[in-house]
Amino acid sequence: MLPALTALLVFQLTGEVLVLLTALPVPGPVIGMLLLVLSLSARGELPVALRDTANGMLQHLSLLFVPAGVGVMVHYARIANELPAIVVCVVASTVLTIAATASVMKALMPRGDA
Repeated sequence: MLPALTALLVFQLTGEVLVLLTALPVPGPVIGMLLLVLSLSARGELPVALRDTANGMLQHLSLLFVPAGVGVMVHYARIANELPAIVVCVVASTVLTIAATASVMKALMPRGDA
């Protein structure tokens, strides 16, 4: 488990360094994940240790929501004051996401003309 966890952290660190060096407007962990996917695609298989480590981390993913929940409770008054703006942003971003997804699906689906 430790070598697989080390590999995941090395890819994340590599992504962070690349973002720092190139000033890309993308989070470092996203670049690291892309590099990990590319390296696994080139390798052609997923190592068992990496799979088991990733599955173990995913089983405890809900723990990562605890700090966010604490932050919401700490800043409850501010969130209550900003609630209308938050609701508008959430609804608008949801509608835009659905529209973008539908547009991409429509563009990528094969036509019935063949």
